[in-house]
Amino acid sequence: MSESGLRRRDEILQVMYWLHGEGLAATVEVADLRKFLAADAGPFIAADLQALVLAGLVQEAAPGGFQLTAAGLKEGGRRFEEEFHELTGIGHGGCSDPDCECHVHGPESCTTRIN
Repeated sequence: MSESGLRRRDEILQVMYWLHGEGLAATVEVADLRKFLAADAGPFIAADLQALVLAGLVQEAAPGGFQLTAAGLKEGGRRFEEEFHELTGIGHGGCSDPDCECHVHGPESCTTRIN
């Protein structure tokens, strides 16, 4: 499999994970994914979804629809975290513990954050 194919499948998992996690869509169609992926990915999305089905990460839902399996949620979450960890981490003073050191020294000093 090509590097671009792997990258597209990673992106599909990340988009599906994000849509599911935000409560926007548990089931997606190819047209939904086209809105979030690079324009050159369009012709490959359907084939990539079928490859993800074979890998056990995605399952067919309603006609034309796909959803993450339990393994897909886990893998999509892992890849999403890897890609966006700098944007999804706790911000300066962002935890709810008023006595936490992060309010003074920044997020790297947070004692309530679970890594």
